Amino acid sequence: MATATSSRRPPLAATAAAVRSGQAARAAGALDRLAETTRASGTDWALGTEARLRALLARSQAAEDLYCEAIGRLGRTGLRIEHARAYLVYGEWLRRQRRIGDARDQLRAAYKIFVSAGAWAFAERARIELRAAGERAPKRTAETRDVLTAREAHIARLAGQGASNAEIAAQLFISPATVAYHLRKVFAKLGISSRSHLASALPAPPDSARPVRPQNLGCSRRSRLARWLSARRLMTISLRGCNPPRAILV
Repeated sequence: MATATSSRRPPLAATAAAVRSGQAARAAGALDRLAETTRASGTDWALGTEARLRALLARSQAAEDLYCEAIGRLGRTGLRIEHARAYLVYGEWLRRQRRIGDARDQLRAAYKIFVSAGAWAFAERARIELRAAGERAPKRTAETRDVLTAREAHIARLAGQGASNAEIAAQLFISPATVAYHLRKVFAKLGISSRSHLASALPAPPDSARPVRPQNLGCSRRSRLARWLSARRLMTISLRGCNPPRAILV
């Protein structure tokens, strides 16, 4: 069944699956089928991908040459994640060869690209490899600040100033559950686990001369919410008696 399934896969997917599973004979056959496509295409992406996969099955100097070819070709494609994957597998191979210094260089390059592209699964894999190579992975805060959405950054800054989820929800006219959802995404992107870390993880606001005092936030938001509820009640009253009745979304 596994063979039948793999035969129906596209050549690239079949080759990658065979390589990951460690089935050398099946991977070699899949690579030969893939080569028919990549050689005909002749693009840097096709040939670079083939070189990266062949390197995983090769040994010693042949493997290193293929890794370097993959990095060179994929670097010319502009496909950043594919380029970073070549750095990653080369770094993993170098670490297994006990060339720790060289491995760190490749893994750092891979980690930086993955983080800037928001490829968190690959970034985590690179981080684990860096730790195995005896190096603490770079902090994610500096590289990921720019990947927060405007809403996430706004909520994160309010939370970092001491506002509760309910207070943030009242100011932004969203539910506390929505605030919690955005904060979970912020924590994941910044690599933190507590609200107390937000202030140090976020960059300084453009105008920080007059920071908002957390203790004043609640009163301001309550007054805004009161005005909003009052306006909604007035609209509801003004529409009473209308025929037919209809739902009004404010």
